[in-house]
Amino acid sequence: MNVIRLIAGGLLLAALASCGASKFKTYHGPEVTRIIVNKSDRRMYLLHHEQVLKAYDVDLGFAPDGHKEVEGDGRTPEGDYLIDRRNPNSSFHLSLGISYPNDIDVSRAAAAGMSPGGDIFIHGGPRSSLTRRPDWTAGCIAVTDSEMEDIYAMVRDGTLISIYP
Repeated sequence: MNVIRLIAGGLLLAALASCGASKFKTYHGPEVTRIIVNKSDRRMYLLHHEQVLKAYDVDLGFAPDGHKEVEGDGRTPEGDYLIDRRNPNSSFHLSLGISYPNDIDVSRAAAAGMSPGGDIFIHGGPRSSLTRRPDWTAGCIAVTDSEMEDIYAMVRDGTLISIYP
C-alpha cells in the first residue's frame, strides 16, 4: 500500500512539474516585419508590413530626450537598427539586442573622444518591483515580463527597428 502511495505521489509531482509556465512562448501569426518605437509617446508597435499586430507602453533610458551619443548618457538611441541577438538568460527576464552602435554612432562618439556604449536591448522589467519607475533603464526599451515573452516569441533576428524621437 505504501509503495502504491509513493508511486502515485511521484506521478502527481511529475505531472505538476510539467504544468509549470514557461517564459518561452510560441507564435504562429503573421511575421513581424518591423518594430517602431515612438519615444515621445512611450509606445512600441510590432508591424506586419503596415498592419499593427501589437502595441505596448514602454519605458526608456533615464534621460529619454535626444539620441544616445556616448556610453553612460542614459539615452535611448534614435534611428534605424536591427534586432541582432537574443538573450534568454537576461537579468531582465528575456531580451532582444538592438544593433546599436552603428558606424555613424561610433564615428560621432569617437569625434568626441568617447565610447558610444552598447548593449541596448528590448527587455522585461527589473527583478525587483521596488526599482520600477518610469524611464528607469540605462538606454534600453523596457516592457513588462509578460509582454516581453510575447515579443520574444514574435520577433526574429534581423527585424528592422526604427526608433523615433
